[in-house]
Amino acid sequence: MTSDHYERLASLFEYPQRDYPAHVRRAHALLENRYPVAAAQLEAFANHLLCEGDLFAVDELNALQEIFTRSFDVQSITTLGVGYVMFGDDYKRGELLVNLNREHREAGVDCGSELADHLPNVLRLMAKWKDQELVAEFAQEILHPALERMISEFGTERMTQRDELYKKHYKTLIASSAERGTIFREPLKALVAVLEQDFGLPKSDSPRQKPDFLQSIGRELEIESSERQAAPARSIP
Repeated sequence: MTSDHYERLASLFEYPQRDYPAHVRRAHALLENRYPVAAAQLEAFANHLLCEGDLFAVDELNALQEIFTRSFDVQSITTLGVGYVMFGDDYKRGELLVNLNREHREAGVDCGSELADHLPNVLRLMAKWKDQELVAEFAQEILHPALERMISEFGTERMTQRDELYKKHYKTLIASSAERGTIFREPLKALVAVLEQDFGLPKSDSPRQKPDFLQSIGRELEIESSERQAAPARSIP
């Protein structure tokens, strides 16, 4: 089985630049014939991108970067660290990172400034991994369940819970469009469809939610709030 398509899919989860629509188009073209379900998900995603050919206008690029950040980074829906999604701060994530770092080095994958379990890095590793049994095991035991948990975080109930959590701590909500605020769920679903087809993985209707990502965010916000309250007042000279 050739795994080159994972290299192309990795670009969908990088911080968007002006040529991001071109990456989406190429990924769709690569999947269209062999992976019709995944291609349909990418087509739905592409329909939300307001672009001029293969390039974003500046305003649209800024808007998509904000949605990407809200989805995966600051006050995020989820995180692209698949090990964190699976294990949180448990020592098992540390073990996973050690093992992935070794595999990245052996495969010649440059992780850049991101950790070894960052989704684009993992996908590029899958494209170069020579041990197909190890690829299949990783897909089944780590990547597939992690992606399903990530997708579940985009659900209406979870989004409402998250908004309430942030409102409690920050008194405001990040403005988001109900129509476009969850668009990165579509490329995640496309990736899941590819994995299920490549490795014969069963679909899961109710992914397990432990460790709970919202609980993890809640703990971080509680710590941040405590630190703010404990900080000494700064005198004005």
